[in-house]
Amino acid sequence: MNYKIDKIEKSEYQNVVDLWEASVRATHHFLKEEDIEFFKPLILTSYLDAVELRCIRNNEKEIIGFLGIADQNLEMLFIHPAYRGKRIGKALLDYSIEQLKVTKVDVNEQNEQAVGFYKHCGFEVINRSELDPTGKPYPILHMELRK
Repeated sequence: MNYKIDKIEKSEYQNVVDLWEASVRATHHFLKEEDIEFFKPLILTSYLDAVELRCIRNNEKEIIGFLGIADQNLEMLFIHPAYRGKRIGKALLDYSIEQLKVTKVDVNEQNEQAVGFYKHCGFEVINRSELDPTGKPYPILHMELRK
């Protein structure tokens, strides 16, 4: 399937946060409830404005997957659980590499599906941090696109 990549308006940020939460609850089983509640307002008030956002929409124009990029780093890539396995993540990642020149991504080590996805798509682990950027005990794998 050929997906159309679209921009995200600021008025859609709450929809994006709702999608983020649904995706995280489906894939980030290692996170505690208080961590999800900690990150949710930060995403809405800070994180989304700090990245270049793109999305894929369904036929009803609802966002079903999105990514955020800063400095050639893929900062976020989330797919609504109902649309996982439909190559939406791959379409967004390919777009980010080809059009937005992404070369790096940081991934929660405990999110084994995501680590496998990025490895399959040509990224390799180049470094590891014991803590996430907010100082929480969730190790981060720093990955880079193989040349």
